[in-house]
Amino acid sequence: MSAKIDLSMFFLSISSAAYMGLGIQVPGYDAPPRVDLDLARQNIDLLELMSEKTRGNRTPEEDRLLEHLLLETRMRFLEVQRNTAGKKV
Repeated sequence: MSAKIDLSMFFLSISSAAYMGLGIQVPGYDAPPRVDLDLARQNIDLLELMSEKTRGNRTPEEDRLLEHLLLETRMRFLEVQRNTAGKKV
């Protein structure tokens, strides 16, 4: 039986997809890492949308988690984008 999904798990799932798009290996995912900035951007945008749409309805822990995930995924996106500029990915 799988664990019940909650808002934090949902945010973590979206951020995992963003990390995969950034070519960062996600635990439990065996495929070789591949950079897909469109996939990463789409999932970061989804985190931003969820931030906007759930504002005022999150626990303080969910707020901190979402803020952390947004900061980390945005920073890593910029880093990968800068490192892959002009390279074929």
